[in-house]
Amino acid sequence: MFAWLSRIDVMIRMLIAAILLASFLPVKGVALEVAYGVSNFAVFVLFFLNGIRLSRNDVARGIRNVTLLVPLALWCFGAMAAAGFTLSIAAAGLVPPLIALGLLYLGALPSTVQSATAYTSMAGGNVASSVVSAALLNILGVFVSAPIFAWLSGGAYVDMGLDGLVKLFLILLLPFGLGQLFQSRFSPWLKSHPALVGWMDRTAISIAVYVAFSGAVEQGIWSRLDLTSWSWLIALLGVLLIFAYGGAWVLSGALSLARGDRISFMYAGAHKSIAMGAPLALVMFPPATAGLILVPLLVYHLLQLVVSAPIASRLNR
Repeated sequence: MFAWLSRIDVMIRMLIAAILLASFLPVKGVALEVAYGVSNFAVFVLFFLNGIRLSRNDVARGIRNVTLLVPLALWCFGAMAAAGFTLSIAAAGLVPPLIALGLLYLGALPSTVQSATAYTSMAGGNVASSVVSAALLNILGVFVSAPIFAWLSGGAYVDMGLDGLVKLFLILLLPFGLGQLFQSRFSPWLKSHPALVGWMDRTAISIAVYVAFSGAVEQGIWSRLDLTSWSWLIALLGVLLIFAYGGAWVLSGALSLARGDRISFMYAGAHKSIAMGAPLALVMFPPATAGLILVPLLVYHLLQLVVSAPIASRLNR
């Protein structure tokens, strides 16, 4: 009866479960502080694992591939951030202010690693370039996504002062650096337990989404976003998807990249990372604010998976 569920990506199922749980059983009060601490610890583990996974040799090799990495970084944190900023202005009056601000936040985020790489492989692209470039964009995103958002938003709802920088360092940068430092010790264990590591990744992201969305539910998200607002949000995200995929494909062609690298460029340039977005939102904003700001990212993440498969099949043919 529910066999069709098995065809839905596991991460999508877990995100939907986290949203439903937060909708009916939101964490609040003293429990919210405990959940916030659990989420921070889970994010620490997530970035520690990311530090172990990304080989130092791959980092060095990816940095040397400037013909791909530099334009991709400029596209991801320049053009896409500008597109998110433009859409956030266009959304004024059509959706609640924090949802509109979430469009800007979405544009400032780095690419995914897993899904961009998977669809690059399906489309016959350069998988090695995809893995390294997407991973390096995530590293770069830790440093630049928050400042870009703070700058473009005029500091709205976020204070990147000393406390914010300390949280970014302790929860995101420190564990990644420790992972790189202890890579030789833990890498064999990681490679021998891929399923367990995958579940640890998904669980950390789902916890962050649950805590953030609980705050959004407390702020009355289901009453503040009516059918008209949802329709406008999906339409605006559709425009962003067309710009993201089409623009990345045209730009990679203008750069005369090989076909395999063009495919890698397109997926890394069009996808946005919920693995970075959800934890970073909890570091930058209080849970109530974070939950509303994350709504565009959650919807975009689902839409990017829906459109990526048919594009990959067409490119592969």
